[in-house]
Amino acid sequence: MTGTPLRIGFIPLVDASALIVAVDKGFAAAEGLDVTLVREVSWSNVRDKLNIGLFDAAHLLAPVAIASSLGLAQVKVPIVAPFNLGINGNAITVTTALHAAIMAELDGDPVDPLATAKALARVVAARRKRGEDQLTIGMTFPFSTHNYQLRFWMASGGVDPDEDVRLVVLPPPYMVDSIVNGHVDAFCVGAPWNSIAVDLGVGHILHFVADILARAAEKVLAVREPWALENPDVLKRLVRAHQAAADFIETPEHREEASVILSRSDRIGVDAEVIRRTLTGRLKVAPDGTIRESNRYLLVGREGAGRPDPVQAAWLYAQMVRWGQAPLNNDFLKIAMRVFRPDLYDAATGHTSGAGFMGDSVGEFTGRPFDPARLDQYLSSFSIARR
Repeated sequence: MTGTPLRIGFIPLVDASALIVAVDKGFAAAEGLDVTLVREVSWSNVRDKLNIGLFDAAHLLAPVAIASSLGLAQVKVPIVAPFNLGINGNAITVTTALHAAIMAELDGDPVDPLATAKALARVVAARRKRGEDQLTIGMTFPFSTHNYQLRFWMASGGVDPDEDVRLVVLPPPYMVDSIVNGHVDAFCVGAPWNSIAVDLGVGHILHFVADILARAAEKVLAVREPWALENPDVLKRLVRAHQAAADFIETPEHREEASVILSRSDRIGVDAEVIRRTLTGRLKVAPDGTIRESNRYLLVGREGAGRPDPVQAAWLYAQMVRWGQAPLNNDFLKIAMRVFRPDLYDAATGHTSGAGFMGDSVGEFTGRPFDPARLDQYLSSFSIARR
């Protein structure tokens, strides 16, 4: 019997793993779904095809789902996210030359984002004094976690991301080539592209995003809100298939098999060993083979990662306001928070909480608490902003 046909777009990143494994291990088929996965290169392609109905669902940047629902610099299409495909998973990678420059200016722990941001500020000041070009830093999209994480990190050390450096948009698969060709000095992207740069000897992973934020909603399973209302049973089955896939991936004895599945050329298309390192949080961070481990590098299903948290949506909206992409008003905040739908997740899975995680649901490294009810006070605390 043929299942319900669905077309779902994705970008070749490890945080698409639950989506890919749900299809390739049969979890979607077990829920009566016949899913065709469509591999894309750019986030604008994924967004546009979802918005006009060429895709039924998509692996999507969490901020793009919010921006689409608010109609910010794009067509206004209400999006809902009933499942988190990944918490954390990004990293900041710098060229070997920039890494050496930052380390030469470092006063403190190289794993401390404040210490490296202040060192970067000194590098920027020295380059300006010598009349050199601004550093060029790649990120994946204006409405992206990568953009906001880079800005948050740099501004904490006194670097104005709009005045002191040049931020450029690059599709994730093109990041490494851009370093090889000398087009960028650094980038922030999801796995596996940071590791590929290290393996090629052209980059150092300076920070995991988990150094900057304890929990950062990265990619979501996104659907159009009208589609969700018209297909409630299909959506429940889709969420259940993703949760089953996430549970499979997070089981240690299954990670090798998951890595092989994800490594296929029509999926992520990189060596299975690179993907395995990502899923275990044990990454090579320097060309000399230095290894760094983090149990928070990428959360696919554990610690309640699959359940959407509206506070995460509020934090992303706050960054849009901070950097001049959106006005601050309560209606926009409510719309942003309604994009992340724990109620839909709960209805599908029977779960009622993000069990396994306690504390600040964002966890900024600066220690600044985040409360959506005090957004104006939060935003007023920043000396570098564009509001």
